[in-house]
Amino acid sequence: MSDLLNLDGKVALVTGAGQGVGAQIARNLASCGAAVVANDFYADRAETIAGELISEGGTAVDVAADVSNYDDVQRMFKIAEERFGHVDILVNNAGNAGPSGSIVESAPFWETPPDDWDRWMKVNYYGVLNTTRLALPGMVERRFGRIITVVSDAGRVGEPNLVVYSGAKAGATGLMRSVAKAVGRYQITANSIALASIETPTTAPLLEDEAARKAMLRQYIIRRLGQPADAAGLALFLASDAASWITGQTYPVNGGYSLSL
Repeated sequence: MSDLLNLDGKVALVTGAGQGVGAQIARNLASCGAAVVANDFYADRAETIAGELISEGGTAVDVAADVSNYDDVQRMFKIAEERFGHVDILVNNAGNAGPSGSIVESAPFWETPPDDWDRWMKVNYYGVLNTTRLALPGMVERRFGRIITVVSDAGRVGEPNLVVYSGAKAGATGLMRSVAKAVGRYQITANSIALASIETPTTAPLLEDEAARKAMLRQYIIRRLGQPADAAGLALFLASDAASWITGQTYPVNGGYSLSL
């Protein structure tokens, strides 16, 4: 089984790698031999995780870039190709919680102004469009690729206080299914990982209130919140040869928050 998870010679680009789930995915991929392009919107975060991977014996380069900006993403891929020649594995992990920085919308959807929707859509949906569009030509040419997009259970089941966010994540999931059908003949797979609440710096403010935390935990069959490692293990599997015949799927990692056939 260890041979199936061997990523020696592979190059992985992980967006939003500076903390939380993205950082753990980068660690897992590097630990199995992949060279990692560690992207984050914040340069210091990208530099920190890349430095960590290198200090542990891995190969990495940091790239600060905004995935919602196509020109920025082009620059990121150019750096990746100049350093490593190509990108074999794309992990679309970068996401955001909208203009306020809170995961919950500040008003009912029908009261929100269109200007508020833009940032949710740009990062969570257009960011995935941008990176996937630029990764595919090289993958098609080499007849190999793995695309893994981290989405949210909000996009699977819908959330009344996360209408635009849910729509953006659902859109990213649909994009992966369509891409899977378009490029499967080239031995490229495309899958999604749908997360429930993961304890990260982004979600920390929501968990400070003990009563709110307990109420949240009651929604999970496994009575704990997720950890970055819970999602990162599945990402490693989907990036590996062990998952070479799996594509177009959405896998919930959610402690039983919602169930899926």
